[in-house]
Parts: sequence; structure tokens; C-alpha cells
Amino acid sequence: MKASLALCVLASVTTSALADTPSSRLDDVLQRGTLTVCTTGDYKPYTSLRADGGYEGIDIAMAESLAKSLNAQIKWVPTTWKTLMPDFLAQRCDIAVGGISVSLERQKKAFFSQALGVDGKIPLVRCADVQRYQTVEQINQPQVRVIEPAGGTNEVFARAHLGQAQIRLHDNVTIFDELLAGKADVMITDASEARYQQKLKPGLCAVNPERQMQYSEKAFLLPRDDVAWKSYVDQWLHLSVATGVYDGIVNQWLAAP
Repeated sequence: MKASLALCVLASVTTSALADTPSSRLDDVLQRGTLTVCTTGDYKPYTSLRADGGYEGIDIAMAESLAKSLNAQIKWVPTTWKTLMPDFLAQRCDIAVGGISVSLERQKKAFFSQALGVDGKIPLVRCADVQRYQTVEQINQPQVRVIEPAGGTNEVFARAHLGQAQIRLHDNVTIFDELLAGKADVMITDASEARYQQKLKPGLCAVNPERQMQYSEKAFLLPRDDVAWKSYVDQWLHLSVATGVYDGIVNQWLAAP
């Protein structure tokens, strides 16, 4: 009797614990048949909002591949760099993509997928000024006009290392035209974006893209503590890299170093 009672109590406790265990986003996506994806749409070559309302870019193509692996449709959730984390913590999306840099501040609130590669900060300048803005010391001068998008790691870098320069915030779509027009001197951004923009806009040059001023990695943003969802995304990423799918997508977008 005592043994039977103990087994009944154990079964009851186990059932209760399982009932209290929150479902994973993996289960939710599979059940809904929909993958919700937060993205800013303003950070080529990772995410770009087209005139027709659709998105394109490296991370957009990867998100579409992830959705396909889950037999799910994508629901895009527009966000900004300032509102990315609040939107994510409000559970507006299952994953956030679009050239998101791994940072300890973000790590305090969310998980990251396995890193997609190293992509540190470098200057993007007019080609005539490449020799003038080679180092942090050359840029961190009162007469130098630095322009950055608000709310992201580019602004964080500028505030931390370029306090003597003139720092102005601007939208991340027309910011490159400001540089070309001579309305700003330097934009600090990731090497991948600088390389892409120098291909897209003749007259702009990435300064030493192989020698970044700051180490950085790119990854996808995931809900904190959801191990099952992170494990699935990481395995999907691993297979995408191993089979050449990821490199194939990247090579469509990035200019040669």
C-alpha cells in the first residue's frame, strides 16, 4: 500500500510539473504554421524593405529557409533598432533577424543563435578621405562629423570611442547619401555593410575592412531560456553552413573585400 501510494504521489507530482512547463516556441510555430520574424528593414545587406512592401537580404533569405524547414509561413514584424528589444521582450516575434550584433547587454535579456561570423566596426568614408580617417584617433577630433543610425551598436561604438567628434543621428536608409553629399565625414558601421555600400554607391569606400576596430559577431535573436527553440535554430544553422546554403546566400550580396 505504501509503495502504491508513493507511486501515485510521484505520478501526480510529475504530471503537475509537466503541466506547468511552458511550451517551446518550436511547438508553437509547428502548431500555428506561422513563424513571426522581427526585422528593421534598413540594414543592407542583411535586411531591406523594398518599395513593394516585401523584404530582402541575407537574413531575410535565411529566415525564409528556416520557415521552410518548419513548413511554416512567415509573418514579418517591422521594428527599429531603438524598439527591437522592447518588441522582442513583448513577444511580438519568435525570432529577430537583420544583422543583429551580439552584445552582453542584449544577452542579459535574450538568447542568441550560434554566431554567423565575425563582423567588426570600421569607418565608411568618401573615397578621397580614406587616408584621413584610418584610426580612432584620426576620427575622434572636434572637426570630424560622424553620422550614425539611432539605437544600434554603431551609435554605441561612436558614443564610447568618438566623444570628441561631432556625432549626428540619421535614418539608416539615406545616411549614405549624407556621406556622399559631404554633409558628414565618417560613418562607423560593420565591415559587411561598408563593403556592400561601397559596391552600391561609387564614391564611398570601406576603410580597412579586414582590420576591424572592434570585434563583433552577428547572430539571430531568440527568446531567453527556450532551449528547445534555440537547439532547433542552431542545428538548422549548422546544416545550412555545412551544406553551403548560407555561403550561397551571402555571396549574392557581399562585395569582395
